Amino acid sequence: QVQLVESGGGLVQAGGSLRLSCAASGSIFSINTMGWYRQAPGKQRELVAGVTSGGTTNYADSVKGRFTISRDNAKNTVTLQMNSLKPEDTAVYYCNLKYGYRPVYDYWGQGTQVTVSS
Repeated sequence: QVQLVESGGGLVQAGGSLRLSCAASGSIFSINTMGWYRQAPGKQRELVAGVTSGGTTNYADSVKGRFTISRDNAKNTVTLQMNSLKPEDTAVYYCNLKYGYRPVYDYWGQGTQVTVSS
């Protein structure tokens, strides 16, 4: 079993910055992808950014140039640095870890609220 514990988040004014962190523990396969998703009220959960254990990253178009994802494989942690935040970034942010192929093992954190005021 895998547990994901998130920290960070909160309330910030538009243009400000926040940093989210997530620590994974348990039986973690070394080859995996960690990432952050978000869900705003009335909207579907969407991928914000992901990073593989090999260091390959991908970002949603809406956050490119503003958010940076990084990870520490030795500590099984992933961090999302969010700069130039906008009100439309307001959402609950979820840490995710997945690995495998048929089946895919998919784990989620409890979520942390990010609110950006205008």
